[in-house]
Amino acid sequence: MSSDNPLKGKLALVTGASRGIGAATAEALAAAGAHVILTARTAGGLEEVEERIHQAGGQATIAPLDLIEGDSIARLAAAISGRWDALDILVLNAAMLGTLSPVTAIDAKEFNKVLATNLLAQQALITAFDPMLRKSAGGRLIALTSSVGQNPRAYWGAYGASKAALEALVLAYGEEVKNISAVRTAILDPGATATKMRAKAFPGEDPMTLKGPEKVAERILALVVNEFETGHRERVN
Repeated sequence: MSSDNPLKGKLALVTGASRGIGAATAEALAAAGAHVILTARTAGGLEEVEERIHQAGGQATIAPLDLIEGDSIARLAAAISGRWDALDILVLNAAMLGTLSPVTAIDAKEFNKVLATNLLAQQALITAFDPMLRKSAGGRLIALTSSVGQNPRAYWGAYGASKAALEALVLAYGEEVKNISAVRTAILDPGATATKMRAKAFPGEDPMTLKGPEKVAERILALVVNEFETGHRERVN
């Protein structure tokens, strides 16, 4: 393993990889030598990211799917485990913002979709890929969160609740497997980053005043290349 390709021979799966932080993370992991599986709903966006990875000399495979549609996660896991033995890196990045509104005005149908995307699908991903993560010599799971998960903010109740629950879920899983496997889990808050989700939440904000997604990707890469203890938490400033 060279310093130029510290992830050579590793397999990574990044959700929400068609744009923003997910795309930047996939490209960073591939540049470090990993074979990266890219998932998102947007096939066109995934193809663009895959092409950039290939042009840079990296390896990637795309798997367009909707995480909350039927048995999509189980089918993805079956396809990946049929080709590879172990999964070394799982980045849980895909998320849905939903409408910012008072708690008393949250639309029940939309709230169900936010929870299905940000929480239920994440549990299904952990369950589906747990066997492959355990087969890795050093399985790493990194979940993307938001500051509103720990510091509630007015009108952000639905999204914040989904992230608070995701953190509890990921950290509990980490505690369950840390003494019986090499799997380690971490929570990463990207902080203010120029993404489409951020633009939707703060429409009047100048994206030029924010850091780019590649800065978050650099931290995720540093985490998986270097050792961290389960329960690690950090915010990218």
